Amino acid sequence: MNTRLDPVLARIDADIDPTLERLMTFLRIPSISTDPAHKADCKTAAEWLVADLQSLGAEAELCDTPGHPMVWGKIGSGAPHLLFYGHYDVQPVDPLSLWDHDPFAPFIEERESGKVIRGRGASDDKGQLMTFVEACRAWIAEHGTLPCTITFFFEGEEESGSPSLIPFMETHKDKLAADLALICDTSMVSPGVPSIASQLRGMLKDEFTLIGPSMDLHSGHYGGPALNPLREISRIISTFHDDQGRVTVKDFYDGVEEVPAEQLAQWESCGFDEAEYLATAGMTVAHGEAGYSALEQQWARPTLEINGLWGGYQGPGSKTVIPAEAHCKITCRLVGTQDPDKIRKNLRAHVEAQLPVDAKVVWDQDLEGSPAAVMNTARPEFEAARQALSDEWNREAVFAGMGGSIPIAGFFTTILGLDSMLVGYADDDDRIHSPNEKYGLKNFHKGIRSWARILDAVSKA
Repeated sequence: MNTRLDPVLARIDADIDPTLERLMTFLRIPSISTDPAHKADCKTAAEWLVADLQSLGAEAELCDTPGHPMVWGKIGSGAPHLLFYGHYDVQPVDPLSLWDHDPFAPFIEERESGKVIRGRGASDDKGQLMTFVEACRAWIAEHGTLPCTITFFFEGEEESGSPSLIPFMETHKDKLAADLALICDTSMVSPGVPSIASQLRGMLKDEFTLIGPSMDLHSGHYGGPALNPLREISRIISTFHDDQGRVTVKDFYDGVEEVPAEQLAQWESCGFDEAEYLATAGMTVAHGEAGYSALEQQWARPTLEINGLWGGYQGPGSKTVIPAEAHCKITCRLVGTQDPDKIRKNLRAHVEAQLPVDAKVVWDQDLEGSPAAVMNTARPEFEAARQALSDEWNREAVFAGMGGSIPIAGFFTTILGLDSMLVGYADDDDRIHSPNEKYGLKNFHKGIRSWARILDAVSKA
């Protein structure tokens, strides 16, 4: 029996209804950071969080930036000092016609697999952010204080490139000083398998326009002699990969290491179901780099993806035009010590070397890149948290790679000198960034209990 922790867990269970109502109130705020029409809504969400932290007894304030405001709060005393990060902004909801309900009218839905919370932001990241806040609320309700010092740091631009984040962190290093950063914005490797991220892929974004004729051309008058930018851009991007799925850009794999056999064996026993993972997306086989499992492709191999390709007439019916321009959006997920700046340079050289006569390329000059991150799982807090998760979920928790990119983890290291621990309770089928986003009610409830256990364990580590 844990006389310090057990009353906190009991409080979490007893208070689940008002806890859910607080989350529902938060989810009703349409805090879409990319859309200027929702600027006031983003401020409303930030103000709501400040008031909620103050209701815990925390010192809390809204911090203005050139973009959407940051939320900062602090409560507790004694070691360790933990910095918890989350984001209150959400993705746009388009296409709205694919939603089965109002994205900002959240509700509990009964499903065969269990109850889920439906609404934009339910999983990414409002629901996950609130698991930690509610764990703190339960500790304070039972003991009047927390077992350690907590600084809260909530961002409002994560879904729109975080343009204010680095300047804010560099200016406010003292306010964000701590012993360890905690982040709750990730998924479990498989339903019911609690996971702590051991590594994250980096990210490189780029975009280019291929320009051909000086104007759109009539395909009867110029079809044949004219350079067609759509045809040429399709030819160029087809050279990005060979028939084994490997990227052909020069030196792309510099810094990419094979997964050690011991680590690969751990991954293979972590509960990941490849068939289920693929079936969730309507696939039967992995289509990435040949010779690697879906898990390796997702966690340990780099990618070059075409995210958007367009040009010419997009309306109904036909328009017999040869377009003057074609456009392409690209992202690369990076691993190991791949250098995003070097890859960007070589990617652009790859495209430019294949331009036909009479064509030119214009590159977007305002896109970011960040390297991969590896977590310091040797710290005693990581094993303490892993055991706490195992106790809550009645299943061995795992250190797992993550296919996504969360640049804040790297910024915590480079700007604040902090290691980061990433623990998330989302499932791969939560439809984050898609219509009909959900978050399992069980995951939300057990996520709160898990953080309560982690606070207990880490404060003793």
